[in-house]
Amino acid sequence: MTPTIGILIFDGVEELDFVGPWEVLCAAAYEREGTRVLLIAERDGPVTCANGMRVLPDATIGDAPRLDVILVPGGEGTRREATNRALLDWIAGVARNCQWVTSVCTGSLLLAAAGLCDGKRVTTHWDFVPALRALGRAEVLDGPRYVRDGNLVTAAGVSAGIDMALWLVGQIWDPNFARRVQKMIQYDPAPPYQADV
Repeated sequence: MTPTIGILIFDGVEELDFVGPWEVLCAAAYEREGTRVLLIAERDGPVTCANGMRVLPDATIGDAPRLDVILVPGGEGTRREATNRALLDWIAGVARNCQWVTSVCTGSLLLAAAGLCDGKRVTTHWDFVPALRALGRAEVLDGPRYVRDGNLVTAAGVSAGIDMALWLVGQIWDPNFARRVQKMIQYDPAPPYQADV
């Protein structure tokens, strides 16, 4: 399979929410000729991320190609974009034809606002679990790094998007290939300060 994968970006997007999965998916694309990974924004021009990184999109919602996978990251900008009808309608329309619809962190709030979480099991950043539950559209799980319900896959906060993207690579191709990608990017977390010494 040679999918076209779109990662939505917007002002206030959390950098690692999309850059972590971008790294995983581009590493996979490097070995799977024809696979495309695109950054997509509502408009042309630089997108200013939550911590100040400026990024240029590859396409806009008006000229993006047909997508097989959509990834919606989180960040402070999701609060504003949750009322952006044009963007939400685009997400909902694109999702109808996608093999996988995914989010990282508070990107799940945009999926919910687009009507894609109704009756589903989902997750988000631990601090936004109450807000997502308050929408009353989904069963919100607090604790898992990512949750799959059908073709909808939602990841918890920030770094959980890397785990979800590696799982997704295993689903699109196969788990052994996902393990190779994990090794290629040397993703072997060993967080410091796990216990007092």
